[in-house]
Amino acid sequence: MDYSDLIASGVDAADLSRATTIPETWKQGRTAYGGLTAALCLQAATPLAGGLPVRAVQVGFVGPVNGTVNCTPVLLRQGKNTVFVHVRMSGDEGILADAIITFGAARASALDFGHLPPPDVPPPEQATNYFKTDRPGPAFAAHFQMLLAGGYPPMSGAPAGDVSIWMRHRDPKTPSDAIALLALGDAPPPAAMSLFTQPARISSMTWMAEFLTETFETEDRWFLARHVAQTARYGYSSQAMTMWNSKREPVMVGRQTIAVFG
Repeated sequence: MDYSDLIASGVDAADLSRATTIPETWKQGRTAYGGLTAALCLQAATPLAGGLPVRAVQVGFVGPVNGTVNCTPVLLRQGKNTVFVHVRMSGDEGILADAIITFGAARASALDFGHLPPPDVPPPEQATNYFKTDRPGPAFAAHFQMLLAGGYPPMSGAPAGDVSIWMRHRDPKTPSDAIALLALGDAPPPAAMSLFTQPARISSMTWMAEFLTETFETEDRWFLARHVAQTARYGYSSQAMTMWNSKREPVMVGRQTIAVFG
């Protein structure tokens, strides 16, 4: 099932919850791909935002997401310029994900800057495939096109977990909105996997994303992402992520906590 069909497949119930059945092709191991989980939570929260643009998403991946899941949004606070919404994703095994999503109106300010220079990498047409043919990646990765623009691929025994990737949805019907960008942002394996020399299990535990723009247009659906593993200790890795559009304007930043079993 393509992204645009899947994201539209939720059933609106009287209590605003949305029921979605997770296809096998959108899984990584026994759970839904984390970017899809976050996107479904944001989709459920958006009707309560009163038309305000999303500013931040904080998600805890509590348990494996599979089968039919329900995203239930609750309005926490509606102020003059901001809205806070809590979304709980649940299924047969109980609570699967918990999200706090912040929406906010634009306001006049004396501050206007963004010191997030993109990495010096070639354009998509000069980049190479991110996944090797003998290591095609998890099932969900088939829904995205990923090109290695700089840094190191997974399991390359690299000296650092630092990778730059051109990414886009393969589905040409994908809308240019915050939900689609959130679904895309978590697509690459954790940057720490570049340091591995053989496969090992990993699991996303938390993800925080901040949106730096209200418009998400980009040429030919391409976005540039840089993922950097900043620490790895006690079986957990903390990484930072930045995304730019095709004009190399910053559109999103994020942080992630990852459990590393290897």
